Amino acid sequence: MGADIHHRLLTEGALDRLSSVARVDTTTAVTVLDDTDQLARTELLFTHWGAPELTEEALRRLPRLRAVVHAAGSVKHHVTEAVWRHGIRVSSAAAANALPVAEFTLAAILFAGKRVLDIAQLYATTRARPDLLPYYSGHGNYRRTVGIVGASRIGRRVIDLLRPHDVDVLLHDPYVDAAEARGLGVTPLPLDELVRRSDVVSVHAPQLPETRHMFDARRIALLKDGATLVNTARGSLVDTAALTAHLVTGRVHAVLDVTEPDVPPADSPLYALPNVLLTPHIAGSLGNELHRMTDWAVDEVVRYAQGLPFAYEVGPEELSRSA
Repeated sequence: MGADIHHRLLTEGALDRLSSVARVDTTTAVTVLDDTDQLARTELLFTHWGAPELTEEALRRLPRLRAVVHAAGSVKHHVTEAVWRHGIRVSSAAAANALPVAEFTLAAILFAGKRVLDIAQLYATTRARPDLLPYYSGHGNYRRTVGIVGASRIGRRVIDLLRPHDVDVLLHDPYVDAAEARGLGVTPLPLDELVRRSDVVSVHAPQLPETRHMFDARRIALLKDGATLVNTARGSLVDTAALTAHLVTGRVHAVLDVTEPDVPPADSPLYALPNVLLTPHIAGSLGNELHRMTDWAVDEVVRYAQGLPFAYEVGPEELSRSA
């Protein structure tokens, strides 16, 4: 994993738990896969953000490697086709990381419905009680329509979290048929129709070549006036320049935890627009939420040591449809 992250990740007895089922080298956090006796003897890699890529060349230095347990979300940054060719098993704590993203998304959706940002800024400007009835008479979360793009782990969790609320939930996902959509309690729709009908559109699709700029200028123009686009997935799914053009007019709103580029230029209007909440990729595990991913990953190592299958195993076919 990357330098220093292990100090935050492997706390609260995590190393003790690992050491109870495996011989753990606690002296070195590996950031580069080179020729060492430790790597040559390694059977399982416990990885996190910043893990070096497991190429064919790297795997030659790991002749005994049988499993990779990733204490974070996507493994696309370090797991390559060579891992599958060698029959190495892979587990990911993506399901644990999905929980805070879904919670962030729920908050974004509910705040968007009540126009919390707008009202807070109006209050800060006037420093007097605003007349809310005429100013925000068309807003609120009762019988609002929320469009979920992608029935991923996070997308499904958001759907679950929306159940107690009086909102209608639409879904676009090419892999979910009508029967499964009924089971989820959502209405399946083509993407363009979902965008037209939704008061809030929340993006949870994977980053794939075919999903790049799935929200392009044409599709962003389909958003109804006053609608909010929430993106906690990947910045590449939305044409940031096209969205910004609509945001500067005030026609639509956005909650953007990811953008393209990852950090907008210093002169980007996104930093100051009153109809935009821009955050630096904080929806995922943050602070003590890292410990949840650690706990789930350590549980996987315990299962491996006991000869049990992983609870959260990842295969190459899943990667083709995940973030």
